[in-house]
Amino acid sequence: MKKIKVLIVDDSSVIRGLVKEIINQDSELEVVGEAQDPYVARDKIKQLNPDVITLDVEMPKMDGITFLSNLMRLRPMPVIMLSTLTENGADITLKALELGAVDFITKPSFESLLENRMVFKDDLIAKIKSAVGVDQKGLQLASTLRKSDNQSILSFTGCKRSNHIVAIGASTGGTDAIKSILTRLPSNSPPIVITQHIPPKFSERFANRLNEHCAVTVQEAKHGQKIKTGNVYIAPGDQHLVVVAKGGALFCTLTDEAPVNRHRPAVDVLFNSLLPMADNVQAVSLTGMGTDGAKGMLDLKNAGARTIIQDKNTSLIWGMPGSAHALSAHSSVLPLDKVAFEVLDFAKLSIKEMKEVVNG
Repeated sequence: MKKIKVLIVDDSSVIRGLVKEIINQDSELEVVGEAQDPYVARDKIKQLNPDVITLDVEMPKMDGITFLSNLMRLRPMPVIMLSTLTENGADITLKALELGAVDFITKPSFESLLENRMVFKDDLIAKIKSAVGVDQKGLQLASTLRKSDNQSILSFTGCKRSNHIVAIGASTGGTDAIKSILTRLPSNSPPIVITQHIPPKFSERFANRLNEHCAVTVQEAKHGQKIKTGNVYIAPGDQHLVVVAKGGALFCTLTDEAPVNRHRPAVDVLFNSLLPMADNVQAVSLTGMGTDGAKGMLDLKNAGARTIIQDKNTSLIWGMPGSAHALSAHSSVLPLDKVAFEVLDFAKLSIKEMKEVVNG
């Protein structure tokens, strides 16, 4: 079996050694080279033709963003960013995803390296193996999504029913996919709650970056926050987001309960919280690695919700929506550029009309 060839680009010899040791422990992976800066990396890409690159976001001589931008323009290939868990690291990483990086992983601190080594190892190996499956078309998808800012905002006459809510779950590739949807929504859109697999610190920066480009108000969800029309609430990177109905209104609740499907926040936790109000819910599963959200979506569909999955052709990785598809948890399969329109069109319906559509 042909091994996946990996090139490690990082100015830290300690990190290069750690990443190399982890990768070479897997029988399907092989480190074919290391580079301490982008100039060395450029030559080794030509020489070694790697399948995947791990790239540090902050390096001397040429920063990771500049190198990635040049790489995606001249020779697109799967790149996984290695990021520090800081606000600056979050901004740089989110920019890298916009430029076409497939995914990212946060570097463990030296203090927590022993404790977090196995988690880091499992995540790194899984993300490399998923990244290599992203074909050239998938890499170019990021460029298409970045043009979503130029798409016109859709018109919407408003919901005919109170407390109608849209829930979105996403993982790998989700930051761009979510942006592509939200930038098309008008300020009177039904409220949206989102669980995106993302670390602490990143979620707030992600919400703030989206808010700069959207007519809807995008924010990181706060515990006890009332859910309102025209607002989008993104789960914090280290807490589950749950929706609770109280006194005729909906509220965000944040919990520190154990990870579900290895994730906190988890999409299944969000979807499960919506079961008591399922007949007034639209649930959407976007691009992502793994199965999170599939079971919750099936339960929502069986309880009367409308459920949408992103199609394979527009998904960077068809793991989460593909898992929902395998369970027949979806009501509709849509390309990414149709999701915003279909969500708004469905939100215009009365409860009676909605039930007729859901029930066929």
